[in-house]
Amino acid sequence: MKSLIKIIVLAFILVTYSCKKDTAPNYQYMPNMYESVGYETYAESNAFANGIEAQIPAEGTIPRGYIPFDIENTTEGYNLAKATLLNPLDSSQVDFDKGKQLYEIYCGICHGNKGNGQGNLVKREKILGIPSFDDAGRAINQGSIYHVIYYGKNAMGSYANQLNEQERWQVVSYVLQLKADLEK
Repeated sequence: MKSLIKIIVLAFILVTYSCKKDTAPNYQYMPNMYESVGYETYAESNAFANGIEAQIPAEGTIPRGYIPFDIENTTEGYNLAKATLLNPLDSSQVDFDKGKQLYEIYCGICHGNKGNGQGNLVKREKILGIPSFDDAGRAINQGSIYHVIYYGKNAMGSYANQLNEQERWQVVSYVLQLKADLEK
């Protein structure tokens, strides 16, 4: 009798360990959670109300957090911004440390950390013709700086996607501080 029990226990252990495979996953109770069904973005499908997964936004809507800029990307728009656009941040809201940090990330590579037009790309002659902020012919002000950050100008591209509105105004304030420091 004792040998029969030993044989049964041994057989049970062998069967239990022989069925265990570490290389294969165990039984999946809800396989759709592990392997979801893929849908084509604009393909016809019965899974969605109108048959299309990705919905086109309604006409006239704007993305959440986006504020449209009313001044257009033309020379006239640049001149209008230069003449009329003012920084909405008062002196208590301007954070020059944040402006400096953003300027060094996005602008300093070309314009130089001092605003003198001698950034690393200019020094390595990868890009040429970056003027200093204190050039008399430029006569930049807060409206013109904001317009250029928003739309870009000449070889400089737009930074509207990288900086939100408040960050753009922080950079504008910091650029004006750099300009004042260069003019001393």
